[in-house]
Amino acid sequence: MNKLELISALKNETDISKSEAAKVVQIFFDHMADALANDERVEIRGLCSFFVKKYKSYTGRNPKTGEKVAIKPKRLPFFKSGKELKERVNS
Repeated sequence: MNKLELISALKNETDISKSEAAKVVQIFFDHMADALANDERVEIRGLCSFFVKKYKSYTGRNPKTGEKVAIKPKRLPFFKSGKELKERVNS
């Protein structure tokens, strides 16, 4: 399912216009992204949680040349499925 399919499903389930459904979905995604950017955890009970992992800087190697390269510290978003989602997928 992609964003457009999610908007269509919301439109059909709630009898609101497509533009209103698109606005609701966009607000939802924007708030999730803002929370993650502020190092907050996003948890949707029974479905999943999103969180940010922090990585320290380290020395890596360029695979082509073997030259040492300094890797900057970074933060990456992660997804963890909830118990109910795992059970639903495995049933």
